[in-house]
Parts: sequence; structure tokens; C-alpha cells
Amino acid sequence: MSTGETRAYEALTAVLKRTRKHCGLTQMALAARLDKPQSYVSKYESGERRLDVIEFLTIAQKMEVDPVAMLREAGLLE
Repeated sequence: MSTGETRAYEALTAVLKRTRKHCGLTQMALAARLDKPQSYVSKYESGERRLDVIEFLTIAQKMEVDPVAMLREAGLLE
């Protein structure tokens, strides 16, 4: 993975974490909405696990936020 891809993914995970907190959700609460263990959220937020596009969209839906807005905030879309 290139340095640019790493930075882009780090920006996205930072936005995911910030958004979760802004929504007032703990990792456990979001994990419950996703029907996943808390470690699932922890691992993608820390970069230990990468998300695919379907997982990203599901997470955005469960947080009730616009996925396009999150991508823009991460600097991945204009």
C-alpha cells in the first residue's frame, strides 16, 4: 500500500471515529447496532482492520450519517 493510500485510510478512520463520538455512540453501542463485537469497531478505528465499501456504507447507515459527507470530511471527495 502506498503512503498516499495509507494517509487517506487514516483520514477516513479518523472521520469514522470522530463521527461516532459526535453521534454520542460508544464503540460498544455502535457494535451492537452493527451486530458485531466491540473489537470490530476498535480494529477498524485503529487501522488494524480495513473496511470494504459495503462495510463503510453499513456503518454510516447505522450511525445515521451521510457517507458522502464523511468522505468529503476525510478529504477523499471534493
